[in-house]
Amino acid sequence: MNRPIRVLVAKPGLDGHDRGAKVIARALRDAGMEVIYTGLRQTPKQIVAAAIQEDVDAVAMSILSGAHNHLFPKVVDLLREQNVDDVLIIGGGVIPEDDIPGLKEAGIQEVFTPGTPTSEVIEFIKNNVKRK
Repeated sequence: MNRPIRVLVAKPGLDGHDRGAKVIARALRDAGMEVIYTGLRQTPKQIVAAAIQEDVDAVAMSILSGAHNHLFPKVVDLLREQNVDDVLIIGGGVIPEDDIPGLKEAGIQEVFTPGTPTSEVIEFIKNNVKRK
């Protein structure tokens, strides 16, 4: 890839806490990636529209509200409806361990919980982004 990895950092749903998303956005930017941050309270449709418009390589969603089992898979489904299957999709936030297998089955390639070093997220994206 001759250009920086482009990542959309998104906050789906109604929670108003974005410190973690901003920390991740800054870490990804410091690692040389291009980062587009959607801001708070985005719908899955808004996230998918931004991902397509910005031609991103990865979508990194963060959520604390507990709606991850509904909102994360909805983004995956909407991307598939738009025939977008080459975007890495990851999630993070306060997500119970028991929910992670179902999220992965729904198409979220990795889930990062509180305490995960940002270097781990960066390496995962670098090693798993699909080349365009």
